[in-house]
Amino acid sequence: MSNDTNTATEDTNAPVNGADGAGGATTPESKKGTKAGNAGVYVHKFRKTYEFEGKKYDTLNFYFENLTGRDMVTIESEMQANNEYALDPLLSRNFQGKMSARAANIGNDVLESMPIQEFNAITNAARNFLIDSGY
Repeated sequence: MSNDTNTATEDTNAPVNGADGAGGATTPESKKGTKAGNAGVYVHKFRKTYEFEGKKYDTLNFYFENLTGRDMVTIESEMQANNEYALDPLLSRNFQGKMSARAANIGNDVLESMPIQEFNAITNAARNFLIDSGY
């Protein structure tokens, strides 16, 4: 699974991963955070530029629609290997965070280091996608 649109930049005035409409995403200018149920793509626009290990992010695209059953099983397996368990992915921020990181092709540490408002908005989009997909 390759989502090359999520990149970092040192220019804080430009969107990081230009959501140019590819893959059904809406542009960050048209909506601040598009519901994941919209074709399975969530575009998150940060309230202020987010920096992690020298990389700056203004927006991130989360391609939930590209995830597979194998991704869900892999997330569960990785969690179990670390003695982490999700009784229900709809209730587990840990699971939703790992799922979101996969959907954006970023490391889980990038997501977990975000301000709580940003993290919650993103994991809520993951939960909404799970609900919309019939979970």
